Amino acid sequence: MADQILIFLQALLDQTGAAHFSFGNLVMIVIGALMIYLAIAKHYEPLLLVGIGFSCIVANVPGPPDDVPGGQAISALLYAVKDGGLFHYAYMGVEKLIIPPLIFLGVGAMTDFGPMIANPRLVILGAGAHLGIFVALILAKLLGFTLSEAGAIGIIGGADGPMAIFVAVKLAPHLLGPISVAAYSYMALMPMIQPPVMRLLTTKAERQIAMAQVRKVSKLEKIAFPLVMAIIVNLFFPPVAPLITMLMLGNLLKEVGVTDRLSKTAAGGLMNVIIIILTVAIGSTMAADKFLTVQTLEIVVLGLLAFLFGTASGVVTAKIMNLFMRTKINPLIGSAGIASVPIAARVSHIVAHQENPNNFLIYHAMGPNLAGVFGTAISGGILLALLGVT
Repeated sequence: MADQILIFLQALLDQTGAAHFSFGNLVMIVIGALMIYLAIAKHYEPLLLVGIGFSCIVANVPGPPDDVPGGQAISALLYAVKDGGLFHYAYMGVEKLIIPPLIFLGVGAMTDFGPMIANPRLVILGAGAHLGIFVALILAKLLGFTLSEAGAIGIIGGADGPMAIFVAVKLAPHLLGPISVAAYSYMALMPMIQPPVMRLLTTKAERQIAMAQVRKVSKLEKIAFPLVMAIIVNLFFPPVAPLITMLMLGNLLKEVGVTDRLSKTAAGGLMNVIIIILTVAIGSTMAADKFLTVQTLEIVVLGLLAFLFGTASGVVTAKIMNLFMRTKINPLIGSAGIASVPIAARVSHIVAHQENPNNFLIYHAMGPNLAGVFGTAISGGILLALLGVT
């Protein structure tokens, strides 16, 4: 009788997730909880980290075995992601490159390109802060990744989530999960990643440099800008034109002044829905059996190196510019040259404000930050063109 009870209890246990819980699951649950902690306690991009962290946790709580012979235990969230589930179609929006252009539409509707138009010389910083892309590409190739895979990994250094997804789908779709996780996780953690590099490469006096107010940009300039940029990008960088075109459309809706309803929808309700779908889709790929692999960990480390080198190259570029300029710029805004809008600009402002409470760099930092979007697009377009992808 006791043996029968034990057999019954074992059979019952086998139908739960507890029997299939692994140390890897525990590690990923801790990582997901850490993301949520950083979002709540440190305010590190909560719109991204809460959804990704929650989905990471749930994706690593095993459920009963799948309903096929020899099926593995999968979580309730992964049931929703597999064929026919709600987030299966959400993730298809990422794979089929529907979500990234819509994100750019919303970003464009929220963005004021005035700082970049008013001080065009800061566009140089948007190019200078992209060394990380090519450092990661070279290191990935040395680690044995193919050239296409290395290009997809390298674009993480542009700190542009939608662009990273876009290039990964084109060059290495099988690496989309770890690349998107690395890109969005590091974007959200930039307030922790960038400041040590910024302080290491600058003196206290440099960090305290205050910058003069730039000229006011006219409404005509702001309306003309998205039109001109859309034409230029479609002419010379067609591989990445879908993203930048939507960015410019969103910005045009904002600036013309007669489409407020559309602009508010793109920047508000639509963007919020997309963020929920995107973060859950990304977090759902972080199951331990797929995430805790040598290849994935290599991509995560390469992504971190790309962010560090991008931050450093932006600051160094600003310091070099100061050698030839009569009116000095604060080199901290160089770190904003990577494309994470407006996270990188906000980090530049915070670090400068800590050194000098009267220093407000956010508007100045937005110039290179917005230029970084185009820098990443150009880098992605070059990679796609060189590797024969359209």
